[in-house]
Amino acid sequence: MSDDTTTGPDRPVLEIDGLEVHYGVRRRRRRALHGVSLSVAPGEAVGIIGETGSGKSTLARAALGLVRASAGSIAVDGEDVTAHGTRQWRALRRRGVVQYVFQDPLRSLDPDLSIETSLTEPLLIGGATREEAAARVRGFLPRVRLDEDLLGRLPGELSGGQRQRVAVARALVTGPRLVILDEPVSALDSANRVQVLEILKGLRADGVALVFISHDLGSVAGVADRVAVLYRGELVEAGATRDVITAPRHPYTRLLLGSAPTLRGAPADRAERDALRALLHT
Repeated sequence: MSDDTTTGPDRPVLEIDGLEVHYGVRRRRRRALHGVSLSVAPGEAVGIIGETGSGKSTLARAALGLVRASAGSIAVDGEDVTAHGTRQWRALRRRGVVQYVFQDPLRSLDPDLSIETSLTEPLLIGGATREEAAARVRGFLPRVRLDEDLLGRLPGELSGGQRQRVAVARALVTGPRLVILDEPVSALDSANRVQVLEILKGLRADGVALVFISHDLGSVAGVADRVAVLYRGELVEAGATRDVITAPRHPYTRLLLGSAPTLRGAPADRAERDALRALLHT
């Protein structure tokens, strides 16, 4: 861990230093992350961008205690969690410090539980009474643009956009310091995608730090303050979103941008993409 001893509101909510994650043993050992360092401040939104296999999901899982670090360190809200065991992580989660939003809300929400039960459950686990939990949920619904009449329904009775907003509400209703979102809008149509991102952007005023995991820079460009690009387990580029989009330094970042015509005009032609891919493999 770095020597930074900053405390209070300016302290990073997530601080990763020299993170290494390896899978397997001995000759079958595979490096998933190599020397990754990243910090996220209160109220900041950071996008972790990369294709499948780049290490972005491993990074998220390590920050949630679901994958153990092989080297380096991880701190959440100033607490060094690198060597935390199951019991310590359970206590941290029960306090609601860090929450996770899955890509598919239909799979993350219990299909047999009402929306109200799903939303009040984390508050009850945290020690709230049923009356307190119910009041908290009803007061929070307008912030994610959901009506109270949905509380008695099951997840399967909601639209995709409504389910994702329920998933966001479930993560945020406990008042977490850090929320990690795994491809939160990839399964939504364009209208619902914009709406969910607008909701998340508005909630940052509470000081919640957001980490977006995505393969698509375009889907988080409008809400992320900074982006970090992962390629083959290494952090190859990081910076302010505008700077990365307008002046990418790494060939892989340029390749990602070349496939996103909404960000920089016309997509790169085939010859340019082939040249970039060749450069990446030299």
